Amino acid sequence: MSDQPILTVTELGVRYGRLQALDGVNLSVAPGERLALLGHNGAGKSTLFKTILAFLPPATGQVTVAGHPPGTDAARTAVNYLPETVAFPGTVTGAEVLRYFSGLRRAPFSAISGLLDRVGLAEAAQRPVGGYSKGMRQRLGLAQALIGTPRLLLLDEPTSGLDPISRRDFYAVIAEAAGRGCSVLLSSHGLEEIEHRTERIAILSRGRLVADGTLDDLARRAALPTTIRVTAHAGQASRLQAQIGGTRFNGCRLDLSCQAEQALPLVARLAGLPEMVRDVDLHRPGLSDLYRHYSDLTAGEIRP
Repeated sequence: MSDQPILTVTELGVRYGRLQALDGVNLSVAPGERLALLGHNGAGKSTLFKTILAFLPPATGQVTVAGHPPGTDAARTAVNYLPETVAFPGTVTGAEVLRYFSGLRRAPFSAISGLLDRVGLAEAAQRPVGGYSKGMRQRLGLAQALIGTPRLLLLDEPTSGLDPISRRDFYAVIAEAAGRGCSVLLSSHGLEEIEHRTERIAILSRGRLVADGTLDDLARRAALPTTIRVTAHAGQASRLQAQIGGTRFNGCRLDLSCQAEQALPLVARLAGLPEMVRDVDLHRPGLSDLYRHYSDLTAGEIRP
């Protein structure tokens, strides 16, 4: 597998008239990498996708897909796209939809039944799409995105409308594709579901890339405090608070905030107070905390 990025975005700027939709965005995706693209509505996620797909031209900077400019035959062959809301003619069957897209991409029709099986639609293959639920249409959209073994998948809110089991199965298919070397750029608001299903996280805010790295990278840069939640034995909360400090809640609970490197020594200290401490929970900052932190940064606070 080549070490060259399948997607490279360099100092990208995109404008809608006087509105700067993207400003100096730098991003790359390696072969087989799963990158989550996060950001509030209007942050620039859809604009980035449209530029990669050659629907919008850059005002500044450049984008390459598999080493080629967007819109070229080589770039179009390398990338497939799944929008948040898929729409197929209601009178055709699921199998006919995949046959049509397979023809467009010069992919073998023999792969269609396997694709339908992978997304859980084998039994609905000959049913008209008009009778599909939203989740079924989304799974059919995933199947069409996998046609022709693309090198890059662009997925825009791909689990919209899926139930929890279908979401789990969806990410299993994506992991399988990534294992074969397909790169994935996934836009989502479902922070909990992507936290442990992607290798890297990029956050856009007001058209600028404010964070890019692994979850551990982002946590280290943000330096958000760890919360230690301590439950005291009955009648011991005041005595415990006098010794360790913290903020008291609900009579018997204390919350302590500390930096990550201080957490384990503090837990060890609490373990030495069994007559006062009934339970200890450690709460490290999760993706939702990091997302909130980076999205709130001002332009002057953004660090590379």
